[in-house]
This record gives sequence, C-alpha cells and structure tokens, in this order.
Amino acid sequence: MRIGIYGGTFNPPHLGHLEAARAAVTQLNLDRLILIPAASPPHKVLPEGTAPQGNRFEMTQIMADGLRMPDVVEASDLEMARAGNSYTVDTVRAIHAQYPEAELVLLMGTDMFLTFHQWRNPQEIASLVTLCAFSRQAEDTQTLFAPQIAHLKQSYGASIVTIAIPHLVEVSSTQLRDALVAGEGAEYLLPQVYGYILLNGLYGTVTDVTHLDLPELRACSQSMVRAKRIPHILGTEEEAVRLAHHYGEDETLARRAAILHDCTKYLTGEEHLKICHDTAMELDALEQETVKLLHSKSGAAVARDVFGESDAIFWAIYYHTTAKADMSLLEKIIYIADFIEPNRTFDGVEEFRVLAYENIDAALLLGVESTIDEMTQRGKVIHPNTLQARVWLREQGVTLPGETVGDKKI
Repeated sequence: MRIGIYGGTFNPPHLGHLEAARAAVTQLNLDRLILIPAASPPHKVLPEGTAPQGNRFEMTQIMADGLRMPDVVEASDLEMARAGNSYTVDTVRAIHAQYPEAELVLLMGTDMFLTFHQWRNPQEIASLVTLCAFSRQAEDTQTLFAPQIAHLKQSYGASIVTIAIPHLVEVSSTQLRDALVAGEGAEYLLPQVYGYILLNGLYGTVTDVTHLDLPELRACSQSMVRAKRIPHILGTEEEAVRLAHHYGEDETLARRAAILHDCTKYLTGEEHLKICHDTAMELDALEQETVKLLHSKSGAAVARDVFGESDAIFWAIYYHTTAKADMSLLEKIIYIADFIEPNRTFDGVEEFRVLAYENIDAALLLGVESTIDEMTQRGKVIHPNTLQARVWLREQGVTLPGETVGDKKI
C-alpha cells in the first residue's frame, strides 16, 4: 500500500491545496492520501485571525470530501490531537507504526522541500518516507530542486520524487485571508469551503446570512452537504428555473428553494429532531421515525430561520418529499424538479420530463403514484400527505397518459 501524507496549516484550505492533493493521488498512484492540518506549526506563528483548530479541521474534511475520492482521501486530526508543536517526525512515526508495511510518501511544497534539512530529525523522516516535492513546471526539478535533491540524497540517503502541477493556483494563504477580509477571494476556494467560512464568520468575514446573494447562498448550502450531493442540488436548481420560466413562476424563488431543498440531507436523526424542536416544527409519528422525511422539515426550518427565506420557499422545501393536496405552483415545481433533474437516470425519467412541460399536474400525479408504488413494493408506510395528494389530484380530474376513463383512453 502506498500512502501519501500531506500536512499544512490549511488556513484555509484552498484550490492550490486541492490541485496538489489531486495530482499526488493520480501521479503517484496513491492508495490513500491523508490530509493533516497542523495544530501548532514549529516553523511559524499562526497569524492573528487564524481559524480555530476545529474549524480548520472541518474545512480540511470538506476539501477531502470535495476531491470525490472517499475510499482514498481522508482528513486526520492526528496533529491536533497531540499536545505541543506539530513536528512532522512525530506524525510520520505515528503513521508508520499504524501502517508498518506501507510505503509512505511525504508531500510538500517548494519552500518546505528546500528547507527540509532544517526540520527536526530529517534523518529519521527520510528513513521512513519517500519525499515528494511539488513543482509548477517539470524544469524546476533541474533548476530549482537539483541541488537540494543531491544534498538530501547524500546526507540522509533520502528517496525523492517530484511532481509537476502546471495549473497550480497561484495564491498564498496570507493573500487569501486578506482577500476574505475585503469580501473577496471566493474564486480561490471550493464553494463549499467558502460557504463554511461565511456561515462561521471566519477570517474577518461579516455576512448577514439572511440576505445572501445567489452565489453565497449556493456556497453555504453546498458546505452543509457531501460533495456527491452537489450535482443533484445544482441539477434541481437548473430544472426548477426551467419549469418556473415555462409556467410563469418567480424564477428567483424557484432557484433559492432548489438551492436549499437538501441542505440538511446529511444530518443525523437527532440533529433533525433538534432543529425541528428548536423551531417549533410539528412532526407526526412517521416523520419522527423516518430520516428520509425529516430532511424536508429541518431543511425548511433552516431555510426560513437561518437564511431568512420566505414562507413560499419554506413550504416548497417542506413538501418536496411527500407532496400534499392542493399544492402551490412553486411547491409543485420543486417537487417535480427534484424528481427529473438532469442527473436522474431511473426508468421512465425521459417520459416524466416530457410530461412535466406538457401538464404539471399530470407530472405531479405521476411522481405521487410512482412514490406510492415504490413504497408499497418495499413494504414501507406511505405518508398521509402523499396519499392525500393523489386523492386531491384525482378529484380534480387529473389523469396519467394512457389511462382509460370510461370508454376513453387519455
């Protein structure tokens, strides 16, 4: 097994770190990559305004998740859990003890590599790992790294590799922190990391989250979910706007509701229940026991009480999993957009998409009937709101394509 070790203050983790990590995994054929934020780096004092350790670790976790390699990349609090300065030799010892048969590769940027001989116990580190230096161009190996490579090999018998990252983002953490104070710098961050910074007021950002513009709202929502969910949320937003335009609904309302509709998707059952309790959200017995239903209720509460969204958006999120009788146009749009967004691939989705733009009530009925059929086949209890939605639609004379009414085929 080949394991990469990538440490740093990650203050904050930015796209430069992300691209370096991605390049390391692909170019070095790593089986695992461990991202390790330092608690107290011995070579520098963390500047004023540094994010607390817990926040830096959570941002590093978000970056690890953002790489979309869950079986390979992980964040570790190894150094934060250890008292005193975060010496690399201690970290390498600990990982070697945990994985004695693995080949360890220690990743570092140019400055760190060029000063490696000044670290604590460089001889021991070199005996336990292969050193890997990042460069922006392959030519750096000869012009910039060659003297240090020769010195480290001669002095410590070090094993050394270099990898070029030609598209490495040119920004320092210091520059980025200064930009964030000025309300800039989002382009150097994963959206979900930027959203986390805004929600937690880190690095001098002062944001009224109840009046967010769309990019900031999108970033905050993405910071609350796993990276694998983001394409679905973006797809639902895209579909909701198309439906709103087609049927004459407010496109901004549709967009904001779609952005937030799954924002609590990955909370635990206890976390859902706490939000609902704290916001006086009434839950029936089935909702209290079914996490899949709870995220629409807690998500609606967060949209209204954290992000200051309107009642129309609240109810569109609230009913996006169950539907209900006599839904508003916006509620129908979010329910259907969630069903048919471009990333959905279930059997019959193309017919569903066509129907959604021909007859929104028929599409709503199709979604409700599909849910009832699926839940019945799985032996699951169907929420009363879903059953009532079907009854109401049928009473309004809504039918599905191909159904027979009397002696007429619809």
